[in-house]
Amino acid sequence: MSITIESLISESHQTATAKGWWDDPNRNVGELLALIHSEVSEALEVYRVKGKDSLNENWLGDKGKPEGFTVELADVIIRIADFCGEFGLDLEESLTAKLAYNRTRPYRHGDKKA
Repeated sequence: MSITIESLISESHQTATAKGWWDDPNRNVGELLALIHSEVSEALEVYRVKGKDSLNENWLGDKGKPEGFTVELADVIIRIADFCGEFGLDLEESLTAKLAYNRTRPYRHGDKKA
């Protein structure tokens, strides 16, 4: 199955809306960004517990919920897509522009260390 950025945004936002995550009109950008960050932290926790050799290992947890490092990365992308859907952000345009810019940057961006 192939997925486009537009369809990812649409499905992510439609699902989140249908499941009640946008019922509260007082959700703020800081809270939403923190939720994206929490998914990155969950990926880090999987890495800490399972180690590098299990980066591509996924499993089913309680009630059949997918778990694993790449599943947590997928959650990051889904939350970003949902955010973009709610606020009408053109993620595809921004990704295209940033990827093009990154191709013009010097090696290690001028010898950055990290």
